[in-house]
Amino acid sequence: MIALIQRAQQASVSVAGETTGEIGPGLLILLGVEKGDTPESASKLADKVLGYRIFGDENDKMNLNVQQAGGSVLVVSQFTLAADTKKGMRPGFSAGAAPAEAEKLYDYFAACCREKGATTETGRFAADMKVSLINDGPVTFWLQV
Repeated sequence: MIALIQRAQQASVSVAGETTGEIGPGLLILLGVEKGDTPESASKLADKVLGYRIFGDENDKMNLNVQQAGGSVLVVSQFTLAADTKKGMRPGFSAGAAPAEAEKLYDYFAACCREKGATTETGRFAADMKVSLINDGPVTFWLQV
């Protein structure tokens, strides 16, 4: 399971002109689910994302996690993170989980974030989404479990 996390001043996602999720300061999490991922890997990644210290403390050092900084998270499914780009000029998606399994794990990841106390908004799985972001920094990390 892959999370591309971006520290945001604000972020939102919409489907067919309807906003499905919106946050102020916090993290935009683009989530890719791969074959072999499990609820345990989703929970482990949620712990890592929520615990990752990429927000500034009183000395402007990256010492705070999203919850310590008072931020929220916006989770957006993005199967293209599981793409194989090593060969040719067209990505391969054979490493991605089947859509039904990926949706279950995407929902489970978001539920884990909520259970761990994070204010959590989401996109809509497998929809054509429009994502808006004001990146803070920019600060972007690729996390994988």
